[in-house]
Amino acid sequence: MKRTNQTRQWLTALMMVTIFSATLISCNKDDDPAPAASNTITDKVVADASLSLLEQAVIRAGLDATLKGTGPFTVFAPDDAAFNASGISSATINTLSPAQLSSLLLYHTIGSKILAANVPAGPNAKVVTASGDSVFVTKNASGVYINGIKVTTADIAADNGVIHKVGRVLNPPAGNIVETAVGAGLDSLVKAVTRATSAPGGDPALAGTLSSATLTVFAPTNQAFTNLLTALSLTDINQIPVATLLAVLRYHVVGGRAFSSDLANGSLTMLAGGNTTINLTNGTGGVPTILGNANGGTKSNITATNIVCRNGVVHLIDRVLLP
Repeated sequence: MKRTNQTRQWLTALMMVTIFSATLISCNKDDDPAPAASNTITDKVVADASLSLLEQAVIRAGLDATLKGTGPFTVFAPDDAAFNASGISSATINTLSPAQLSSLLLYHTIGSKILAANVPAGPNAKVVTASGDSVFVTKNASGVYINGIKVTTADIAADNGVIHKVGRVLNPPAGNIVETAVGAGLDSLVKAVTRATSAPGGDPALAGTLSSATLTVFAPTNQAFTNLLTALSLTDINQIPVATLLAVLRYHVVGGRAFSSDLANGSLTMLAGGNTTINLTNGTGGVPTILGNANGGTKSNITATNIVCRNGVVHLIDRVLLP
C-alpha cells in the first residue's frame, strides 16, 4: 500500500511538471513578436486594387520575386486606367510572352531609389533602366514627367524602393527615327524621305541625319500626305518637286528631344528655320495642335505623342506642315 501511494505521488508530480512546462512554452510562444508584414514593391502592387493589370503583367513576366528582392528599385507604375488608355487590356497581357512583358516592365524599372524630390530638373535627364534602355525624366512646375508622361502619384514607399504611378504605359524605343517610322507604317513619310534623299537634287545626308542626330519629328500620317496630294491635284509623292519636298520635310523637325511635356503655347522654331505655332488645347477633342506658316490658318492635330526613338521622339500629326 505504501509503494502504491508513493507511485501516485510521483505520477502527480510528473503531471504537474509537464503541465507547467507546456504552459511555460505556450506563454513563451505568445510572447514572441509576430513577423513583420512584407511591404516590398510586389506586395504594394498586389495590395493596390488600381494596379491589377500591372500585377497580372508582373506575375506573368515572372518578376514578382525580383521586385520582392533587396533592390532598391524605382518603379514607374501604370495603373489600370493607364493600361487601358494605352490600349493594353488583360487579354492583351495574356497574348504577350513572359519575355516581352519582362522587357516592357523592366523599362519601367530603375535599379536605384529615386524620390520625386531627387528627380533631376532636366529637362529630360537621361536615366538607364533595368532593361538597358534609357528613359528621360523631367521635374518642373507642373510635376514630374518620364518620357513626357506625367507622374500621377509619387513616392509610394516600399521596403525595397519606391513606386511612382504614371498616366500611360512607357514603350521602349523600337529603333531610330527612320526605323520607327517604318515600323509604325508611315509609308508615305518614308517614301517622301527616300525621294528627298536619293532623287537628283536631293540631300543624300537627310536619311542619315534622321537616323543618328537627336531630333523631334512631327510626323504626318499617311492620310495627311493623301490630303496634301489631293490639295495639290497630284496623285503621287514622286510628283512633288524634290526641292519643295526637302523644304517641307525639314519643316517638321526640331533639334533635340521635345516631349509633349516640353511643348508650350506659342511659337516653335523648326530646325531648318521658320516657326510653327503650338496650342496645347485647341485641337479636336482638346488635343494639342501645330500650325504651319503656309497652312492658311488650318491647324494640324497632334494625334499621338511621345513615341520614343533611340535618337529622339516622334509625334504624329494629321496634316502636313507647310513652311
